[in-house]
Parts: sequence; C-alpha cells; structure tokens
Amino acid sequence: MNRHYRNGRKIDPAQGSMLADGTPNEGDRIEIGPPHLALNEWKVAGLTLPNLPEMRAYRWRRLTQHIVDRGYAGLLMFDPLNIRYATDSTNMQLWNTHNPFRAVLLCADGYMVIWDYKNSPFLSTFNPLVREQRAGADLFYFDRGDKTRQQADVFAAEVQDLLEKHGEGRRLGVDKVMLHGLRALEAQGFEVMDGEEVTEKSRAVKGPDEIRAMRCANHACETAIREMEDFARKNVGDGKTTEDDIWAILHAENIKRGGEWIETRLLASGPRSNPWFQECGPRITQKNEIISFDTDLVGSYGICIDISRSWWIGPDKPRPDMIYAMQHAVEHIQTNMEMLKPGVMIPELTAGTHVLDDKYQAQKYGCLMHGVGLCDEWPLVAYPDKAVPGAYDYPLVPGMVLCVEALVGEVGGDFSIKLEDQVLITDSGYENLTTYPFDSDLMGE
Repeated sequence: MNRHYRNGRKIDPAQGSMLADGTPNEGDRIEIGPPHLALNEWKVAGLTLPNLPEMRAYRWRRLTQHIVDRGYAGLLMFDPLNIRYATDSTNMQLWNTHNPFRAVLLCADGYMVIWDYKNSPFLSTFNPLVREQRAGADLFYFDRGDKTRQQADVFAAEVQDLLEKHGEGRRLGVDKVMLHGLRALEAQGFEVMDGEEVTEKSRAVKGPDEIRAMRCANHACETAIREMEDFARKNVGDGKTTEDDIWAILHAENIKRGGEWIETRLLASGPRSNPWFQECGPRITQKNEIISFDTDLVGSYGICIDISRSWWIGPDKPRPDMIYAMQHAVEHIQTNMEMLKPGVMIPELTAGTHVLDDKYQAQKYGCLMHGVGLCDEWPLVAYPDKAVPGAYDYPLVPGMVLCVEALVGEVGGDFSIKLEDQVLITDSGYENLTTYPFDSDLMGE
C-alpha cells in the first residue's frame, strides 16, 4: 500500500485541507495547535472544537471596544499572555516572561502591530488581524546593554507615528513596560494609563469559542491527570518513585495533547504537603500517605486548566482526621459554588463564604476563588479577613470562569487537602467544568 507524503504531513489525515477548528490541516504550519491524539480524544468525547478565527476576532473586537470605551488612543502590551490574547501567537513564552522582547500595539481603530524577535516576524502572519510585523521592542539590559535608552526612544517614536495615524489623543494604555520604555513613551508626550486593567477586564468574559477551547483543554488536562494518578498508584512505594517522577507524567501528557507549560511545581506527598506551597522534589513517595497537587497547567489552545486534587495511596485506609478534612474541603468548595450566578457582586461572595473550622483558618488558601483563562486572571475573591474594601466591586457576568479553592490542613499537621474546580458562569447560574472525581478513600466511601 502506497503512503503518500501529502498525507503524512497532515495533522489529521482523515480530514481535508482544514481542521474543524478553522486552522490548516498541515503538520508544517506556523501556529501551534493540538495534535491528532487530542483531536481524536475530543471527537470520542463528543466535544465541539472552537473556531479559532472566530475566537481571535472576538478577542480583537473586545479589546478594541475596551480601548474606545476608555478614550485611549491605543493599548500597548508587553505581557506574553496579553500578546497571546490579542494575536493568538506565541514565541518562546517562558523566556519572554523574563526577557521581554515582544510587544503589541492595538490602536483605537483596530489596527494591530506586533514587534517580535528579529528573526521570527512570520510567527503571527497566520492571523490577518495582525496588520504589521516589526522588531525592536527588546528593551532589557541583556539585549541592549548601555544603549537600551536609545532603542527605547526609537521604539517610542514608532508608537507615536502609528498612533498619529490610527488613534486619537495622548492617553495610552500600557500593561508591563521596562523602565526605559516608560520614560521614552512619556517623553513622547503620552499619558500612560493602566493597560493591565484593560486586558484583565477584557479577558475576564469568554466568548463561545473560548469556552469550547476551554472544554477541550479541560478534557486533555483531566486525561493527563488520569495518567498521572495511574502512574502514582502503580509505582508509589517501590522505593524509588519520587514526587518529580509523578509530576513529570502530567508535563509529558500535557505536551502530547498540544499543551504548553505548567506554571508551578505544586505536588507534594505526605508531610511535605503541610504547609502547602512546597514544590515537588526528590522525596521518595511512600504508601499510606496523601499526595496533593494543583495543576496550574497551560494546556491546549493556550488555555489554563487549574484543578487541584488530593489522593490517598493505600493499601491501608486513611485516618479519620484525613477523611474529615477531605469532606470539609469538598463542602467548602461546593457550598461556595452555589453562590455563583450572574449579578452577584464579588464582595457578596466574600461575605457569604462557607466558614472553615477554626483549626484550619491559619493555613487556608490565599483566596476563595479567582478568574482563569489563559492563566490565573482577574477577579480575585478574597476571604473576609483578607478583603480590601473597594478592590473588587464588580458583578459576575455570564462568560466569566472562576476557580473555586479549598486548602484544609492544621498548623503542624502531616498532610494538607487541596481541592479546586473550574466553574463557568452561565446565563442562569453556573456550570462546573471540572469532572475529575474526588478520591473515594478520602471521602470515606
């Protein structure tokens, strides 16, 4: 049987020239995307793929409208996640977080320009909404040395020229800019406004295709979690399997499904799970202990899936105090979830929270809930003792997605229970997107 080269290059040889998500069925294409493994799993699960051109257009319209509503001439973005939101293009994302070489200017009339790494302007040409590709936004010392200020002046002059043609006024939203960049923009006469407020508010409400993308990413993440759990239950207690070994399974399975990275290393076993926020390491895992983790995973389509679970690895049964803590944590997130519906003010969620037992208060999580999209996002819902009046006086609206959190563990204890579900605000209430089950032994079943 002949195997044609044209079929070998396709992401899914069973499809035509375009995938169902509106992107080319071409293994050599520029933009990253899910491979055949993920596409097949989503098909079996009955999931509808997002239409990526429509998703990109939705984000572009939403950002542009936010600029216009504030009377800004434009929005200048350096944050890699904001650039991903505006353009759906990526370039060495983690390296870019500490070596900011990319920038995007979205003008009030919708004209969008990207400054990219000098050798890779082609990385955003798949998106016709990006009208120009340039270079020269690398305003960090490693790359420019003692001439950084001069390059900042060149860059700011380009921004000035673009906004004279495509924006009105001198108010410019900027998210995260290097010091010389800020000074150069102000020297051009711009009134620099809080661009991060613009992007966070824009990203908070997801469009239909973003929600479809999130459902796909969630399925991929939960499939990866299942592989990690199966590995843990098979290998923990063999005298050599470490926390790192277990965490590596989640990384590998995420990448296999077109995922991108994991923001943290939050997996800990036994006594290392208390206090929480110890990151996974070389500890040899043991039977009859708890393993707790938080995915913080940037997955398929660049969507963050933020799920937390705690597992008991037997063969013995968990102690009664462990079962109680688990049940209490489940009650916490499920009770708080019931408050979620359109129109509820964020301070109302704080005031109405399920109250953890006194013995768990000192080590409770840093927030009740937080938004999620391309990463952890606005808004944050604080516990009553951490809430700042006036910081989040906004209502929930359909299309928001919130992660509902619980961390239950006593000071000086030998375990922590960590639970987190990802929840969509709908027209009438909420939908819990997370389907991964709670550990039956810890639930006392």
